Amino acid sequence: MEYKETVKKVIAEVCRLLLGVVFIFSGTVKAVDPMGGAIKIGDYLTSFGLDKLQPFTVLISFNLSALEFMLGVCMLVGVYRRYTTFLTLLMMSFMTPLTLYLAIFNPVSDCGCFGDALVISNWQTFYKNVVLLAAAIYVFIHNQRLLQGYTYHVYWFVALWAYVFAIGFAYRNYNHLPILDFRPYKLGANISALMSIPEGAPEDEYAYSFIYEKDGVQKEFSLENAPADDSTWTFVDSKTKLVKQGYVPPVTTFHIYNENDADVTDELLNDPKGLFLLIAPRLENADDERIDEINNVYDYALENGLGFYCVTGSSAEAIATWSDNTGAEYPFLMADDVLLKTIIRSNPGLVLLKKGTILMKWHYNDIPQEEDLKTIVNGYLEGNTDWKAKEDARLITNLLSFTVPLLLVWGYDALRNRRRRKGKESE
Repeated sequence: MEYKETVKKVIAEVCRLLLGVVFIFSGTVKAVDPMGGAIKIGDYLTSFGLDKLQPFTVLISFNLSALEFMLGVCMLVGVYRRYTTFLTLLMMSFMTPLTLYLAIFNPVSDCGCFGDALVISNWQTFYKNVVLLAAAIYVFIHNQRLLQGYTYHVYWFVALWAYVFAIGFAYRNYNHLPILDFRPYKLGANISALMSIPEGAPEDEYAYSFIYEKDGVQKEFSLENAPADDSTWTFVDSKTKLVKQGYVPPVTTFHIYNENDADVTDELLNDPKGLFLLIAPRLENADDERIDEINNVYDYALENGLGFYCVTGSSAEAIATWSDNTGAEYPFLMADDVLLKTIIRSNPGLVLLKKGTILMKWHYNDIPQEEDLKTIVNGYLEGNTDWKAKEDARLITNLLSFTVPLLLVWGYDALRNRRRRKGKESE
């Protein structure tokens, strides 16, 4: 009997750890890039004919990441075991049939469950959710066997802090660039290299078949045994099937056009001095609060012989309206708005390029002030990579900001509430 109980408890703990880690990871990567999550949610709403909810995509993205993160933390430390396991089961009961629908009908290319940090196919997502659903069912049935990291006196703080922290973390990444960039266009990346195929990389493998007809009967042949030299057979059709996909570069398409529809991509990527790209996927929705800073960067570029272009996916009418409203004098180039949203999570956002390498990216809230431009821009053009240290510092700061309060409360809980409970038991 004790052996069976031990086995059940071990299985329950393994399921708890699996669900906790997956939900924390999923919630974290969504909070890292809430704008990317909003874009994916928008794709879902469009595919299901729910475009009326498009204005709420950012709100949904924030709360979805916070909910997943909170459930993962509560599951991992054994807080509100009954409610946490029930909500997790409820969520997986919804997501599993949804991802089955996505796998069968493919209305969106990938579910976005792990953002851009880990892109998996719709079928892989469904299989993953089947495993998580089974784990959720088990921990719900055996929730009282799960270990508790805190006493019930501080449950409220753990759950609330996890939710509030996730919301605040997502808000920080929404109003600035994501603290981690999981997309190909990260700092230090060379766009030309991202599009290239290495020598000796695996190539696509295809299977070819041919359909011939004889005496009114059609038959399919492989390439090796096709009766091409037999006049009694008449060729009808051919088929090509991809058997194995070869190497796919991180960036498959990157094209920027001028007002005459001429492709100027190579010219931009081979600029030896450096240039600024003001990325605005849709000028109609672009924030114009930092126009002075943007115009200052344009003036600086002119004075120092650097290129400056605004790249947008908007129409000529929208470009004219933006120019009238902001006094923009810089030239405009055109590109696909999906590409531009992938390059930078800011509308508008500023990118500094040199010979196709991304030296720096700025959210419109972080564009340098006029008096700092020379020092900052020249530093990056000369090879300054201080952004690496800053990125590491931000990661450590956010990790400590979340874990230290939880550890302090755990210490308080252990010293006060657990000691109080032991005292009552000894009386």
